[in-house]
Amino acid sequence: MNANPGVTHSTIRWSAFPDAFREEMRLAAWTLVNGDLPWAFLRERHPTWRSRQAPKALYQTIGTWARLAVWLTDRGITTLGDCTTQVLGEYGRHLRDSGTARITVHSGLSSLTRLWVFDRLSGRPSGIGCPPWETEGVDDYLPPATSDGENATEAIAEQTMGPLLIWAIRTVEDFSDDILAAWAERNRLREAAAANASTPASRAALRAFMDRIDTDRRPIPSTDWLGRTTPAGAYIAAFTGASLTQVYNASRDRGRRQAALQRPGPCPLDVPVTGLLDDTAWREAIDYTEAAFLMRQLGTACFIVIAYLTGMRPGEAAGLRSGCCPDPEPDNTGLYRRHLITSTVYKTARDADGNHRSEGELRDVPWVAIAPVVNAIRVLERMVPDGELLFDHHAHDLRGTRTGTGSLTIHTLGIRVEDFVTWANKEAAARGLVHEVIPPDPHGKIGTERFRRSLAWHIARRPGGLVALAIQYGHLRTSVSAGYAARSRDGIHDLLDVETARATIDTVADLNAALEDGIGISGPAARRAIKAAVTAAQYTGNVITARQARQICANPELAVYDNPHTLLMCVYKRDKALCHRGIKATPSLDHCVPTCANIARTDQHAVGLRRRATVLDQRAAHVPGPLGERLHGNAERLRNLADAHHRSRIITLQDGTA
Repeated sequence: MNANPGVTHSTIRWSAFPDAFREEMRLAAWTLVNGDLPWAFLRERHPTWRSRQAPKALYQTIGTWARLAVWLTDRGITTLGDCTTQVLGEYGRHLRDSGTARITVHSGLSSLTRLWVFDRLSGRPSGIGCPPWETEGVDDYLPPATSDGENATEAIAEQTMGPLLIWAIRTVEDFSDDILAAWAERNRLREAAAANASTPASRAALRAFMDRIDTDRRPIPSTDWLGRTTPAGAYIAAFTGASLTQVYNASRDRGRRQAALQRPGPCPLDVPVTGLLDDTAWREAIDYTEAAFLMRQLGTACFIVIAYLTGMRPGEAAGLRSGCCPDPEPDNTGLYRRHLITSTVYKTARDADGNHRSEGELRDVPWVAIAPVVNAIRVLERMVPDGELLFDHHAHDLRGTRTGTGSLTIHTLGIRVEDFVTWANKEAAARGLVHEVIPPDPHGKIGTERFRRSLAWHIARRPGGLVALAIQYGHLRTSVSAGYAARSRDGIHDLLDVETARATIDTVADLNAALEDGIGISGPAARRAIKAAVTAAQYTGNVITARQARQICANPELAVYDNPHTLLMCVYKRDKALCHRGIKATPSLDHCVPTCANIARTDQHAVGLRRRATVLDQRAAHVPGPLGERLHGNAERLRNLADAHHRSRIITLQDGTA
């Protein structure tokens, strides 16, 4: 029933149901799959209720029914007719107190409501009771509210995301030609080996090759087969012109299989290595036995680049097809527009009745692709046939262990991301690149869902910073989100609003705590900053929805932005801004002007100014004349700013000026 290429198909196992309930539940499930919730019922529901559920939701609903059946059986109840309203109330409280998340409990209660409704629509109703939350309200059957969903997902830590993105882009842009050429050569050798015929000449060539190895006790070209080191039959066959049968027979002679265990040797491919790592070739040669492994890492690197630098959901990235990002045509002036990605959206796809469409639908607003994303798509298009899924499992699951159509599943991609980290760290360690090791993320596995949230976090929290390889976050914000603002709030825009709002609240909350501790603040916008800080308490600790985020972002009293790069705080007011002459609703923190009326500084900023001045003086001592004088001059300017702060600062704790 599920046409989404990036998901694993589920199967209902009736053995999970107690014998007494199996046939009743089977009939209810048949009615659920083939029937619709009546309009009279939906009219009284929340707008998110649909007449039909998506396949994944159907599977989860029937799974909830199975757990109810087991719970009833444990209490001696063997028919749905004896599952009264009172019994369902007990089960609802059991779910509430089980320690399960609120959203999961709410989903389970909704599934039981569907069981009640579809039982009444059945040709042979069992008479299950009406769930009490239908008449009493659902709140008494739910755990306390907490922050849930995508907005609660932890962003990938900066120290992890930075080197991870470096390795992903490096693999796509520097190593891909070598890996693809090695894969093509590996496949050519395998085909040649399979086509070789057994002839006296090929037997003689093979014998001469093996005799040289035996005489000189050279390493035997070897591979790993089912956990055992063995001679690389296809490689040797292709190299000598012998048939696979001849190689198999020859490797049994004179204990050559045992010799392979003692003297395993490489199987270098005759492919030039052009990619560089730390200004040297990243491989002396690519081995026949590692070509498939490197292809797997290349596909994973492409996914990381696309998922992180576009903001797509993982399922949408898995559904991309070859040709989704055509090269743009020049406009009337001869300038080329940005690359756009046409994708299929699955999560929000609905038919005319509002029911989920598992096959998805084309996104109305395409994604904007910056150069690294375009490069990743071009590499994937070299890996799959024209028009096929970019992550088609036939092209990426190189052992061919799964039949059917579709892409790599989200679960598989998550596993491969972790494997990519392990591989990259081994490469870094082998070359002594300690500074490029990818450290573990403090919140656990990276997975696939966190890239989208991480992009929003880095854009909102590091507006003047840099992504790896000098990709500017400010440029990404324009590319990724601004294109949607005037046409649609789909894509990553809501998530950006939430993260920007959280950054704003964190900034004013930190400022409020610092002011209460007696820290000083100065600058033309100091009093506006103090006023904003006082409001922090009403937001701190609250769950911020997309709607609340938009209200926070639009509130001019909360427009406070900390800028660690210039060691100041921007209390933004459009008509006073010098960074872009007041033409935007938010500041350009990479263009701060020292004389702007929106500036405020705290004692912490002043300490940072003096620390940076000291570093500049130290650098000036090691450079010649004019450059050293310039560094000393900059250091003196920073100290003057720190002195000015201390002369004019306001201390709200001591004199109550707030």
